[in-house]
Amino acid sequence: MVGVVMFFITYCGCIGALRENIHLLKAFSFSLTLVFLAQLIIAILGFFYSDQTQDALSKLVKKAIVHYRDDLDLQNLMDYIQQEFRCCGWNNYTDWSWNIYFNCSQRNPSKEKCAVPFSCCTPVPRETVINTMCGFGVQTQKYLEAAESIYTDGCADSVVTWMESHLMLVGTLALGLALPQIAGIVLSQMLVSQIHNEIKSLL
Repeated sequence: MVGVVMFFITYCGCIGALRENIHLLKAFSFSLTLVFLAQLIIAILGFFYSDQTQDALSKLVKKAIVHYRDDLDLQNLMDYIQQEFRCCGWNNYTDWSWNIYFNCSQRNPSKEKCAVPFSCCTPVPRETVINTMCGFGVQTQKYLEAAESIYTDGCADSVVTWMESHLMLVGTLALGLALPQIAGIVLSQMLVSQIHNEIKSLL
C-alpha cells in the first residue's frame, strides 16, 4: 500500500514537471500536503499521549511475561528487551512469578519454578560454555544475592529513560523528513503559478 502511494506521488510530480501538466502538479502538491499533515498530527499526538504510550508498552511487556512460553513472538520480544536494556521483568526480577512456568507457588510442577529466563542472566567474561540455567531459583534469593547472577532491576525505568533520551533524535529525523516535503510543495506551487503566467501571456 505504501509503495502504491509513493509511486502515485512520484509519478504525479515527475510527469507533471516534465509535461508541465497543471493537474498532475496540483495532485502532487496536494498529496505531499496530506502526507505532511498526517506526519504532523501523529507527531503531536505522540507528544501529548506519551503517557498512554508508556502504559501500552507496560501492558505489552506484562503480556509477554505471562505468555512467555506460549507465544514465540512475545518470547523473542521479551528476550530482546531484557538483553538490550540489561534488565529483568518490568518492575524487577520477581515479576516472572506472573508466568505459570516460573511461578514460585508450591503447586507449580514446572522445572523452571522460581526461575527467570536466561535473557535475565548477566554475561560471564571468558565463558566458553553458556550456563542457560543461571536464573534457576533466583526468585527465592534476596536482591543482592540474585544480582550476582542476573539483572535484578526491572525494564520499566530503562525503557522509559531510553524513550525520553531519543525524543530529540526522533524530532530531528521528523524535521529532516519534513523539509524536503515542504520544498516539494512550494516548488510545485511555484511551477503551477509559472505555467499559469505563461498561458496568460499566450492568450
